[in-house]
Parts: sequence; structure tokens; C-alpha cells
Amino acid sequence: MLTVHHLENSRSQRILWLLEELGADYELVRYERDPATSLAPESLRALHPLGKSPIVTDGEHCIAESGAIIEYLTARYGDGSLVPPDASPERLQYTYWLHYAEGTFMPFMVLSLILTRIESAPVPFFLKPVTRGIAGKVRKGYLSANVTRNLEFMEATLKASDWFAGERFTAADIQMSFALEAAEVRTNLAAEYPALAAFLERIRSRPAYRAALERGGPYELLSA
Repeated sequence: MLTVHHLENSRSQRILWLLEELGADYELVRYERDPATSLAPESLRALHPLGKSPIVTDGEHCIAESGAIIEYLTARYGDGSLVPPDASPERLQYTYWLHYAEGTFMPFMVLSLILTRIESAPVPFFLKPVTRGIAGKVRKGYLSANVTRNLEFMEATLKASDWFAGERFTAADIQMSFALEAAEVRTNLAAEYPALAAFLERIRSRPAYRAALERGGPYELLSA
């Protein structure tokens, strides 16, 4: 039986959405984050040594990593419905965005989260200028410019087409959703990147997206 091991407020939400789009039958096992650390529970390590979500089990198979899970599920349950044809220009774009989300953009979002926590961490008053100064230099010297460059790149892509791999909705858009929802809590997308904001509106209006929220429970990404 196909089972999604779903951690609240995490990347696994988009796996639920993918399965709802595919109309596949699956079981759902929910996991809650540690209230003090926001980390995944140790119980996930019983499934995979890294103890991260999403994890999908299907018979004897245990698959981790969002991109790998999406490739597995679309191949086994999708019948080509959310993947462009082989050797097409759209397929090349599809493959790019499927890997770009976690390989290029999400590390910047994770770094932003870490810096925010450093800036707000409880430290002796005489160390606050030091921690905030270091975080500020990393933002100014590295993070902000890279985030802006990537958001502008994505904005230009979605000004040229409704979806990341062209005019057809694909699983690459599902993969990209978490990255843009992470950016939304740290950036004023509506004012600065209207095409990205419109993309989020489009995906949130899809019945399968809403069905996944109903199945997975409350979904709110961390902003700090």
C-alpha cells in the first residue's frame, strides 16, 4: 500500500497535493514537529536513517527526497499526465525546475531562516550586536542579492508562460510550490513579483491543492 509519512508544515504537503492531482489511493501517517525545536520527531528515523520528511513507502520501497518521490510517483501512478513528453523542450524545462527548487533556491530560504533565528536568539546583551552584525553582513554581502536574482529569474519565467515548464501544469509546478511559499513569508511577492504571486493564487485554486490541505491538516510555513 502506498503510504505518505507526512510531517506537519513541511515539504511533504506537496507530495499529498501530487497524489491528489494523480487521483492515486494512499494512506497518510501524520507526524508532529517538536514544539521546542520545530524539528521532525525521532520516529521518522525508523523509516529512513536521516529522519526527514517527506518519506513515501510503497510495498518494499522506501523513497525519500521530494524530487525522487515525484519522479517515482509520476512514473508509477501518473501515466504521463503531469510530465511533458520525452525529448520535448518542455521536458527539458520540467527537469530543470524539478531540480532547481531544492538544488538552487531552497538553500537560500533555509539560510534566511537560520539568520533570522540567530538575530532573535536569546544571548547576553553584549553579544547581540555581534550576532546581529554577523547575520547582517551575510544578508547584505551574500543572501539578499542571490535571493533577488533568483526571484527575478522566476518572475521572468512566469511572465512568459503560466507554468514553469510552459503552458501546461506539471509536477514541476508542484515541486516549485514549496519554494515560492517559503519566499512568500519572507518577501512581499504581491508588490514586487506579481507573476509569482499570481502563480500561488493559481495553484491554491486547484481542487487537488485544497483536497491535500484537507487531508494533511493545517499548513503554515515557518517565518522565523
